[in-house]
Amino acid sequence: MKQMSLHVVGANHPNADGGNRRFEILLCVPGEPIELIPEPKNPADPNAIAVFSSRNVQIGYLTADRAPWIGGMLRNGRPIEAIFQAATPAGAAIRIGFDGDHPVLPPADATRATPPDPATVEFWPDEIYPDD
Repeated sequence: MKQMSLHVVGANHPNADGGNRRFEILLCVPGEPIELIPEPKNPADPNAIAVFSSRNVQIGYLTADRAPWIGGMLRNGRPIEAIFQAATPAGAAIRIGFDGDHPVLPPADATRATPPDPATVEFWPDEIYPDD
């Protein structure tokens, strides 16, 4: 599989139309399509790649370290498909598939549901139950 997860940043900035990126991220559902739009005329970074939800609302940008690489692939016609993965403290995470590979969400972290190895952890806290 040719896939990877990427960070989306800039969620705290308002969109030009006044839309709230953080609110739009909250509306996104894991697995829904995401669109990547190069912004070669962006005054801050000509390599900027804007990230849009399935409702055509911008949720942020790819990070500056990944944008030139992904932008180069887009300019060269390399097929890239993207889906929303999750909200994050910095904005969001998206999952992309290359060369016709449809992105698949990574498995949920199952380690939280099982106790750790007693040889490496001194205790395992009790579950918290609500007061009756």
